[in-house]
Amino acid sequence: MINKWELAPIVASILIITAALSLFRDMSVVPIIFISVFAVVVINILAKKLMGFYLDSEVEMKLWNLEGRFTVFNRTFTGLKSKGKPYKRFKRPLAAGIIFPLLSRIILYPLGNVVWTASLVFDVKPRAYRAAKRHGLYSYSEITEDHMGFIAAAGVAANLLFAIIGYLIGVHEFSRINIYMAFFNMIPISDLDGNKILFGNKTLWSLLASLVIVAVGYNIFLV
Repeated sequence: MINKWELAPIVASILIITAALSLFRDMSVVPIIFISVFAVVVINILAKKLMGFYLDSEVEMKLWNLEGRFTVFNRTFTGLKSKGKPYKRFKRPLAAGIIFPLLSRIILYPLGNVVWTASLVFDVKPRAYRAAKRHGLYSYSEITEDHMGFIAAAGVAANLLFAIIGYLIGVHEFSRINIYMAFFNMIPISDLDGNKILFGNKTLWSLLASLVIVAVGYNIFLV
């Protein structure tokens, strides 16, 4: 399910998030953090790929980059047509998937072990030969915003589910990282999952956002 082109960005994401979460902490916790981050990232990816398979699509993961126009009133800030006036243009892609986790660890240090964990995004392409067989010719020849939203939502929902499972079995670090993954991915900017969900199905985004906020609040105030 994971092709060779995805391995490098996935491994980089796991290592960067692990490094960010390990900053200012005892080195003895690094193995636990690494295993937890590995599991959380894999859960998110597999959920998206399974949903993509169901929708006769191929999902390919890549590191999150900010590139092109960066505008205030723009559905994605980058990459799509903009109705807002651009105030910034990146001459080179900004490796946000690498920079944000490390930078957030420093900026958000007073809040505890909070780290930006949304470092991977995905592209989708239809599997026309399967669509023709399962749904009739051209039924799913194009990827719609609904499809993108469902695929992105699958990753967020999986992380929330495993956050609950982790809490119930007492693996709190794993549970906490799942919550962070869901929360930061739900922010509707650029190519992050939240943007895809919002423009695919606003009701679904509202539901997931509400669940994520509850999970974050529980993590901060009760755990």
